[in-house]
Amino acid sequence: MKILNFGSLNIDYVYGVSHFVEKGETISSDTLQVFAGGKGLNQSIALSRAGADVYHAGVIGTDGSFLGEILCEAEVDTRYLKISQEIRTGNAVIQKDREGDNCIILYGGANQAVTKDQVDMVLEDFQKGDCLILQNEISEIPYLVEKAHDRGMQTVLNPSPMNEKIFEINLDFIDCFILNEVEARALLQSDGDSKDLLKKLNERFPHAEIVLTLGEKGSIYAGAQGMIEQSAYKVDTVDTTAAGDTFTGYYTSSRLMGKTVKESLDMAAKASAIAVSKMGAAPSIPKRDQVLEFAADSFSE
Repeated sequence: MKILNFGSLNIDYVYGVSHFVEKGETISSDTLQVFAGGKGLNQSIALSRAGADVYHAGVIGTDGSFLGEILCEAEVDTRYLKISQEIRTGNAVIQKDREGDNCIILYGGANQAVTKDQVDMVLEDFQKGDCLILQNEISEIPYLVEKAHDRGMQTVLNPSPMNEKIFEINLDFIDCFILNEVEARALLQSDGDSKDLLKKLNERFPHAEIVLTLGEKGSIYAGAQGMIEQSAYKVDTVDTTAAGDTFTGYYTSSRLMGKTVKESLDMAAKASAIAVSKMGAAPSIPKRDQVLEFAADSFSE
């Protein structure tokens, strides 16, 4: 089985601020840091550092060549990474406040230059039983999902950022959803607490496994192995930027390596706890050995 992450790659500009800027307000930032990012890149690095062999497909501009180098350093296979001579690499403007929370503005750039021809070319090398990982930061996702389904691939979708484009996808072709409460409410176009949302998601997508992430409250799974809850590990939060991507990469990698849902949720919880205790997106994603060592430390749940 091969794992393909067809996802975004961004240059992240992180501004340290006292508070998030409001309408009509101009503020000065305390700091500016530049990191590799993009949900696709982050998740590929998390998958690889969790022990999976992963191929990354996507598009960057010539200004983003260092992103490919970072993926290679993380032992991600980049043979399907395309470099555009005409379009700038996608980027994100991130405000990070003094409590470690963030808000993000995305510019799609080269991430929106994925074409049907590129999809067809990449998927030629994948077959039934292989796994496709997707987020919502590139173009041609509905086509990707359809073609992956035609080939018998398993598809994992993290519908972030959640917007109207998600509803263009044939969601009945998704085998696993990993999403937070805000995304779940938008996907269902319904309100409710976490248990209500999970029940509704399970009813709407009975064929799929659902992992609902709850931030500091942990996560809940619903699917073939029943309903399973996982607590979050408590750490001092520095930067939450890559927490969700770290969780997605570690959970998915663990499941594809044959671990149980409970084992996979626990591994993902530990990995994301380590990630929020460090600055940056990709740089904060821990290696598998660090996560295993974390298990032996005296962190409380």
